[in-house]
Amino acid sequence: MSRKANVLVGDVLAGSLVETDEGYTFRYDTEYIARPDAVPVSLTLPLTGKSYQHTILFPFFDGLIPEGWLLDIAERNWKLRSNDRFGLLLACCQDCIGAVSIVPIANDE
Repeated sequence: MSRKANVLVGDVLAGSLVETDEGYTFRYDTEYIARPDAVPVSLTLPLTGKSYQHTILFPFFDGLIPEGWLLDIAERNWKLRSNDRFGLLLACCQDCIGAVSIVPIANDE
């Protein structure tokens, strides 16, 4: 089973992030890349039509997850384990500080 999320820059769909048994895939939306004002979500993930793949959660996305006491509250409230980084990303990063937001996609979509 995979978990999926839309990645927004501001209120614009920039791409999708997917967790599978093999790891993680991030891909920019083709309409987003075509925009003249498109910016990469991170300098480590430059704009491209190709998919990025990694066996661990991309450091940029992992860095959006809260730390310290805020992480403790998130783990308790949503009953998540600290090593479920994608679950924490989905639960905590819909309204991040900065331009990038992570919005979960239901499995049936």
